[in-house]
Amino acid sequence: MLLEFYGEECPHCNLMRPLVEKFEKEEGVKVEQYETWHNEENAKKMREYDKGYCGGVPFFFNTDTEKYICGEASYEELKEWAIKTKE
Repeated sequence: MLLEFYGEECPHCNLMRPLVEKFEKEEGVKVEQYETWHNEENAKKMREYDKGYCGGVPFFFNTDTEKYICGEASYEELKEWAIKTKE
């Protein structure tokens, strides 16, 4: 499962939005998105996955590989994060 945790007003998160949408469309996969700044339940869920990796948004987590991205990333980095197999 591919997870994205973001803040509604976060400029870095907003820059990632078109990349995530492009990835979903091109690869035919869904990135589950959770807004954390205005939703405490989602913020709690992010802390469970974050485990001190990032401490902020955007935070991307791949539950299959346990790979993560902190902050902004390129389209290629996003794609590699999503499809890379567990080592």
